[in-house]
Amino acid sequence: MTPSIQAAIWMLGAIFSFTTMAIAGRELSAQFDTFEIMMYRSAIGLLIVLVLAAATSSYRQIGTGAVKVHLIRNIFHFTGQNMWFYAVTVLPLAQVFAFEFTAPLWVIILSALFLGERLTQIRAISALMGFVGILIVARPDMAGLDPNLAAAAGCAVFFALTYVFTKRLTETETITAIMFYLTFFQLIFGLLTAGYDGDIALPRPSDLPLLVAVGLCGLLAHFCITKALTLAPASVVAPIDFARLPIIALVAMLLYNEALDIWVIVGAVVIFAGNYLNIWFETRKAA
Repeated sequence: MTPSIQAAIWMLGAIFSFTTMAIAGRELSAQFDTFEIMMYRSAIGLLIVLVLAAATSSYRQIGTGAVKVHLIRNIFHFTGQNMWFYAVTVLPLAQVFAFEFTAPLWVIILSALFLGERLTQIRAISALMGFVGILIVARPDMAGLDPNLAAAAGCAVFFALTYVFTKRLTETETITAIMFYLTFFQLIFGLLTAGYDGDIALPRPSDLPLLVAVGLCGLLAHFCITKALTLAPASVVAPIDFARLPIIALVAMLLYNEALDIWVIVGAVVIFAGNYLNIWFETRKAA
């Protein structure tokens, strides 16, 4: 089995995980607000990380030298993840996923601001294509900004900020340390935001499988993507990830009777083209 085929299999795992998390998040929204979902998700994620760290003795890799950067990264990620969970409850799932795909293009702009990376002509064109794709997907009403669309678009920006600070952390931190602080800080943020009013909804037995699915799939999706990228270049992995859109559109149509919006597909194709142009150019330059 070639590395590219192995990468494709891992990406199918990521697609399954993201799709399952979106469905579970929507189902849980009837009982929990987004802060509570994040709190329970982080608690389950932290438990999984601690068990794996203890089993592999990688807990020794968790230090305190970059705590401030971890904190900043997780403020961005917590904000973006809450926007995402909110968006999947109020918007068609395909539309949310299409907005999410703009995150790599926001990384181009934010890396120039925070990491000092050069904004080349190709990167600028890719980012512009992503913005055009957003306009096609959202088709904004000039009379006013839809807060639901703003949440879907905003989550991509905050995910991009998360990627930028993750890139900085990978220079000194291990995956175990990054995953530990991810779940640790987000559990604290979840407790503070979910419990500020003194009222945290407790899970019913019927909620537990969905909460476990959210916590497990959140970790599994990112692990699968990371594994795929170790087997094949981004130019191979990225197009497979975009298969999430037609899959979630089909699932949403079958489970929630959501109509397939052709403009969401068109906008997603433009966003994909912008992403792929940048990946293709960077891969060619590296070669």
